[in-house]
Parts: sequence; C-alpha cells; structure tokens
Amino acid sequence: MMGDTKFQASEAFAMASNDRTDGNATVPPPRSAIHSGDNSVWADASPLLHAACQDLKEGELIHGDNFNLYAAMSALEIMDPKMDSGIACKYYSLEEAIEDGAAPIPISVDKTTDVRCTIDIMDHLLACEATWHKGHSLAQTVYSCLYLLQTERTSSHALLHSYCKVIQETCKEVLSVVSDARTHEEEDLFTMSYGLPLGGNGDEKCLSMLNAVEETVSRQLRACKASSSKKRVSEDIEPLQNNPDLEEGYCKALLCRLRFRKHFYHLLISMRRPQGRGLELGRKHIASCIAEIDSIRKSSVFLRARAQEIFGQNRSNTTASGNQPIGFDASINCRLAAPTPPRAIEILSWEKALDYFVKLLQDLDHICSYTLDPSLEAALLFVVNFQKSQPDLVSRAHLQILLVQGGKLYGREPIFSVVIRAAGLPEFTKSHVIQENEFMVQLGQLVINLLKILCTNAAWQRRKLGKMLQDWRVTYVQLELAFEKEFGETSDISDNKHINITIFQQILPWVEEQTYWIAYRFLILGFELELYSVHDYCMVYWYIYAVLTKLAEKKHIRMAMSSGTAKKKTKKKRDYLKDARTDYQIPAAVLFLQSQIYLAEGLSMMLAALRNEHKLVPPQSPFNTEREVFMQQFELLQKACLPDRVSYVTFKESTIHADFSTQVLSDHFKEAHRIAKDVKSSFAHDADMMAEIRRIEQVAEHNNIALNVISRVGVLEPSLKISFTFTHHPFFATAIVKRS
Repeated sequence: MMGDTKFQASEAFAMASNDRTDGNATVPPPRSAIHSGDNSVWADASPLLHAACQDLKEGELIHGDNFNLYAAMSALEIMDPKMDSGIACKYYSLEEAIEDGAAPIPISVDKTTDVRCTIDIMDHLLACEATWHKGHSLAQTVYSCLYLLQTERTSSHALLHSYCKVIQETCKEVLSVVSDARTHEEEDLFTMSYGLPLGGNGDEKCLSMLNAVEETVSRQLRACKASSSKKRVSEDIEPLQNNPDLEEGYCKALLCRLRFRKHFYHLLISMRRPQGRGLELGRKHIASCIAEIDSIRKSSVFLRARAQEIFGQNRSNTTASGNQPIGFDASINCRLAAPTPPRAIEILSWEKALDYFVKLLQDLDHICSYTLDPSLEAALLFVVNFQKSQPDLVSRAHLQILLVQGGKLYGREPIFSVVIRAAGLPEFTKSHVIQENEFMVQLGQLVINLLKILCTNAAWQRRKLGKMLQDWRVTYVQLELAFEKEFGETSDISDNKHINITIFQQILPWVEEQTYWIAYRFLILGFELELYSVHDYCMVYWYIYAVLTKLAEKKHIRMAMSSGTAKKKTKKKRDYLKDARTDYQIPAAVLFLQSQIYLAEGLSMMLAALRNEHKLVPPQSPFNTEREVFMQQFELLQKACLPDRVSYVTFKESTIHADFSTQVLSDHFKEAHRIAKDVKSSFAHDADMMAEIRRIEQVAEHNNIALNVISRVGVLEPSLKISFTFTHHPFFATAIVKRS
C-alpha cells in the first residue's frame, strides 16, 4: 500500500512539474488528460510539497505515526534520478533520434567542424565515464551517447568508430572487475548493463583500429610540422581539416585523447593478469595515462580559443572547448531499457572528470607498487593505509581482485599457509592434515571475507565488520572445543598429536587477536563516518581502551609463543635461564599499542571528569538516555561479548568518580608520550608508523598542556570553555581550552 501511495505521489508531482505555466500561475492539464486506474484518486501534490520545502531543512524528515526512520530508508526521494523516474522524454527510440539528426554521420560536411565536434564527443564521454564510476547508471551516462548504441553506423568515420569501440571494451572491463569483486552492492546501478551493446570483439580488434587511427593522426602531425618548417611533405598525406593554421593544434588534441584511451585500456587488462603479473607493466601505462591527461588539459587553451571565435562564449562545462557535444540524449534509454530511471542526471564537469581519473590512476599506482608481501598482517595494513586516501569503487575493486584470487592470497598463497605464518607456526605445518579440519576451513573463509570487507567503502565496511565479529567469536569457541575434545584428556601424546596441540595452542591466541583487531577497526571507523557526538566520546574512548588492552594482551601472548617455538629449535635447555630476561622483553608492536591504550584511557577519564563537572557542551540529548546510547553504539560488540564482562554498568563504575583533583589524568598522557618516544627507534624504517607515532606524541602533549591549564584555572571557572578537535589525529581528540 505504501509503495502504491509513493508511486502515485511521484506521478502527481511529475504531473505538477510538467504543468503549463502562465506567468506566475500554474495551469494544470485537463482532467481528461490524466490516465488513472478505476480505484485511483489523483490530487495535485505541488502545494503540499512546496510548503514542506519551505519548512524542512536539508536532511530533515517528516515523522508520522505510521512512518518511522526505517520506512524512510525505502521512501521515494523526489527529483533524485536514482529513485524518482519522472516522465520527461525527448525521443522514444534511437531510430527516432537518428531520423531527427541527433547523431549525424558524417558529423559535418566541413572537415574542421567535424574534427572539433569529434573532440567534444570524446570529452563528454570522458565526463560521462567518470560520472558512471561515481555510481550512476551506465545507460544514463556513457550510453547516453547515441553513437555507442549503434557503432556500425560510425564505421565510415574511422576516428569516431575506433574511439567508440575502445570505450565499449573499457566499460566491459570495468563492469567485469567490479562484478567479480562483488563490491557493486555499494552502488546498485553500477553493474546493470540494461542489455546495452558492450564490447565483445576482444582487445586485439579494438586496439588495432585505435592504433591505426593514432598512426594516421601522428603522420598528419608530422606532416604539418614539416610543412611549417618548410620541409618536403609527402603529397599522399591528407590534412585532418581544412585550415592549415589549426592543423597542429587539432592533431595534438586528438592524439593525447587517443593515447590516453589506449593506455587506460592496457592498464585495465594488465591489472587483471593473475597473481599480480601485470602490476609492473600497469605502472608504465599509469605514467603514460597521467602524461596524456596533462596534455589533454593543455589542449583546452587551443580548443577554447577556437570555440570563442565561433560562439563568442562557452556553453558547456563537460568539454574542453565549452561546446555542447553532438550525439547525446540522457533520456534515450528510458524506453530502450525499461529498468533505467529516465530522469536526467548531472554529468561531472570536464575538469572534475580529469581530476577523478588522475585520482583513480594514483590509487591504481598505489596498488601496483605493492610488493605482494605474503604476510597477512602486511596485507591488512596495506589495505587500511590504502583506504585512508578514500579511493573510489573501481580502484577498490581492483585491490580486492588482487588480494583474493581463487581462494588464495594474491592467487599464490593458500589461506591456511597464510594463517600458519600469521600465527607464527613453523613452515612445515603448512602441509599438515589439520588444514582439512572443518573449523580451520571456516577460519580460512573468515580471513578471505575480512580482506574483501576491508576493500569496501567506510560505511559498508563498518557494518560488515560489526556483523562478522560474532562469526570470529563463534569460530574461536568451536576451535577451542575441538581442541579440548581431541586432546583434553589424552595422557599418551604421539609426535603427530603434539604437533596438532602446538598448532591449536598458537592458532587460538591469533584468532582472538584478529577478533579484537576487527573490533578496534569497527570503533575507529565511527570517527571517520562521524557517528559519534561529543557526549559519546567518553564511552567510545573507554571502549577503545578496553578493546586495545585485550588486543595488546593477545598480541603479546601470540608473539611470545611464536618466539618460544622458534627458540626451541636453536637453543639448549641451559640457555633458557640466561635469556629469560630477553624472552620477557615487551615487543615494540605491543609497546605501540600500550601508548594508544594510555591515550584512550586518558581521554576517557578527561571526558568523564568534564561530564561529572557539567562542562560538556552541547548538553546530553533529551531523546536518548546514556544507557541507550551505549547500547546503540556498541550493540554488535556486546552481542559478540567483546571484551568479556564489559557492559554499561562497568563503564559507569569506571568513570563516575573521575575528576581533575588527582594527578592520574596527566599521568596517562605522559606515559603515552614517553612510550611513543621510546618506541620510535624500532620503527625507524617504517614511514607510516613514524608518522602515526608523531601524531600520538602531539595529541598526548597537547592534552597534557590542556590538563595543566584546567588545573591552574580551575574547572569550575565559568569563563572556561573546553572543546575537542581532530587536527593532530583522525580519531584521538585534542582538547582545546579557552577563556571566554
């Protein structure tokens, strides 16, 4: 019933938006013109919608008794091209558009105009392609080009024909990689092809045509350069267009666009080669693509100058010249492909499209430069660092395809071997029969899913990580029960069983460590997504402190056991006492976590003290109690019992007595700063870790200064204003203290 109501309201609004107007008065169409079913009652919704637009701010919703926030997620957003189809349509078929002269072949009888219009088509297609990559419909973006819908019509126009063919093949490759990575659920429209004519002839024919055209234009460019330098020119080389003074400019503008398209297609093919074999070649094509984009930008000076001579002013922002491109209709596919929303979308500008492709190429270069380290920890760290640049869908899909191929890491390393190495077990256990254990198989699938989830966007990533926490927790329990069942009451242990026990004993702490790492990732993504308010920070940092404490504990146990296993092979019994002190030395990775633990605990206690002194602004939300907010933020962690025996009650007991009268608060930040400073030497060759340590030092130092100011002035001072910012670290806040 709700769906019917929304549909009729949409049609009513669409009807109203297409009413005839007379000055300021709106004249609705005659009643007889409105087609409706026998049981439908139509009403003009324009006054209601207009009134709502006047009163509602962006992001606000109308709340009714039978319409809540959950229902709003499925509601129709009027005028959104992804949700509201509208009824506007210029042509009802491609044939009608062609008959009307919307996509002429040849484009113009004048050769200069033909070349200029071809360049405009290339530029607008590039803008459409970038818009498609941003999540809009393929049918409304790239395939709004009428020439792409029937490429056989362009066979007499070699330049346009070859370009359209390589565009089709490129779209096919991008669709393939995103579909295979299954990241397209972020943007439902992305992989819908609507039965449109994608490439199907393979790269050889596509590139051979493009190479032939490129060679022809290159010869024409050499010819015009030779002519300008008074060298002899071969008479069989026909100029590109009629004006000799413009020949070189048009040739250069065409060449850089053709070469970019060629190198970009080669890049996509190279990156799909199995086991990362095409990454080195891919970097070469990336460098060529970026160089050609630079040339494309420079060509705009020539093209705009020429366009202003003809038209006097720019009329479009999707082409370098400013000309409106020929051969495009955003609504043409609303009849050709029924599932396509026909309302026109806003295509990215030409400059923004170039910026998008530069960013895409930089992200792909980051992927191609990866060394394919077989360590799972290195792979996870690479993905997390890669996500900091906020890559778009296409580059993230390529990364996922690279990481997981055929159930193996990079298509090379079996997941069981990866887990064994991550847990610190000896190499010979990689071929052990225990890998066939159903719970070990399940663990391997969890690792694969984790790698895939980390390649999704931040919102999807957080939601999926929260849900998979229970899977990791259940797998740990199952492994623990299997271990106890098989070896718990065994008195006579053979060598083979001893190996099994060793594997289980080291796998279990590793599984716990990974579970807490996922929980930590889940919590910090909330800062990136801006899910926490100022009043939530206290409980969030308290929970981060609890999770990091467990993470450091499990990491230390796992590293100690791995180190012990390695030393058993090389040391005699009498050497153990001698090296006992070294054996218990805390690893640098654990020390780094301890600096974060002190920072999180210090922030939690500082915020709790401010809350207890009623110094937090704005005040607590009147719509939710603190307990309700706690459950909303940490429900998935609580369901997975991460950590054990952590609840709202323990949070309240830990923070209710916090105040500024003791030295403990500043001690937390001092310890965080000291440990971060001490651990620097251990990460001297890791630029990313050094940058992170410097950020932690800055937050600890500034928060310690803020505490000193509060202690000196007095927290009860009415003029004292305290706020928090993330200028030094993306998720550890810095306190700002001012006197008003």
